[in-house]
Amino acid sequence: MLRHGILGLLNYGDMTGYQIMEVFRDSLHYFWTAQTSQIYRELQTLETSGFVSHTAVKGCGRPDSKRYAITEEGRAELIRWLTQETGFDTRSRLLMLTFFRGELPREENIRFFEAIKESASRFGAGLGRPADRTAFYEQALHSPERALYWKMTVEYGRRYVQMLCDWCDTCIAMLREEDV
Repeated sequence: MLRHGILGLLNYGDMTGYQIMEVFRDSLHYFWTAQTSQIYRELQTLETSGFVSHTAVKGCGRPDSKRYAITEEGRAELIRWLTQETGFDTRSRLLMLTFFRGELPREENIRFFEAIKESASRFGAGLGRPADRTAFYEQALHSPERALYWKMTVEYGRRYVQMLCDWCDTCIAMLREEDV
């Protein structure tokens, strides 16, 4: 999936690896994580596959860099992926951990759900940043159509965080019931 995220970003315009990393941090990072090293490694793989190309950029007082561009083959791969992926995946690490938590003491499990809720709440509080960045990128790319889909992604994030917090509250309440 990282490869397709990078192809999608390059489809908006040519970027250096550093710029890809910055845009990734401002947008995709809220639902897909990647380390800087993974992004650079994936760029090399994409170039070997013929999906991206690069041109050398002389650095003025800085190290030289590479400016990456999506190729026609890369666009075809992006479109292939967009039209063939269903987007629904039932795998959930959190639910797998929850399913087997009966092996642990109740108080430890209550702390587990409290920690998840706290983490989700912090993440939700940060969702204003991608909403702000969406407006910035919409203006930079002059593409209200693309920004609409970015807004949909942020809305999903907000709803997911709310559902997760509500679910944690329910789990904690169930664990605190005396006859469980």
